[in-house]
Amino acid sequence: MLTNTRYLKSIKAPKKGLLKPGSNNKKLGFKITKGDWKGKRLFSLTLTERATCPPSCHHWIDCYGNNMPFAHRFDVGPELQTEIENDIDALHSKYMEGIVVRLHVLGDFYSVDYVKFWDIMLLVYPMLCVFGYTAREEDSEIGKEIKMLNLRYSDRCVIRFSRSKEYDAETKTRYAAEESFEGKGFQCPEQVDKVKSCAECGLCWEADKTVIFQSH
Repeated sequence: MLTNTRYLKSIKAPKKGLLKPGSNNKKLGFKITKGDWKGKRLFSLTLTERATCPPSCHHWIDCYGNNMPFAHRFDVGPELQTEIENDIDALHSKYMEGIVVRLHVLGDFYSVDYVKFWDIMLLVYPMLCVFGYTAREEDSEIGKEIKMLNLRYSDRCVIRFSRSKEYDAETKTRYAAEESFEGKGFQCPEQVDKVKSCAECGLCWEADKTVIFQSH
């Protein structure tokens, strides 16, 4: 059973510039043009698929990281957090409107301490926003911390759980589902060519309804 990326040589030690501008990825885009985060610049972080993910992930075997041999996957640990903070500090000073970090292109929240690290970043840097998706179970220790992060910074943090569920108004939990989902939701506009990039859309961090992704 696979427990790590197929591309072990692509795993890099954390270094300056590990937050990559969204302009490097046509799906993401760079300058956000809609919604409450309009004007902010979009960056992304890539970790290592499977090594940081729960085995319960529906795409454990067919992860789209299997088709990304050239992605730079950053190793986890204290050095990672140090370099992320260094990048955020520099970018926070450069872009007065603030920045958004997409968590994660590959990989997932790998520990409670790592989630708490993002809590500190959101507290220290008021113009920072984060969004992304997690395969963690909602009732796991990591999942519970992610829910608290979403609640504590509801206007600046939207991490959707990858589950075929509808918005939970009581806990304000949002979800991301596959195309077989039949509940209340919306198709990812970028995947159906309604927008060019996430930066021109914003629904994943603006809308409560479940976002539905086409299978990759």
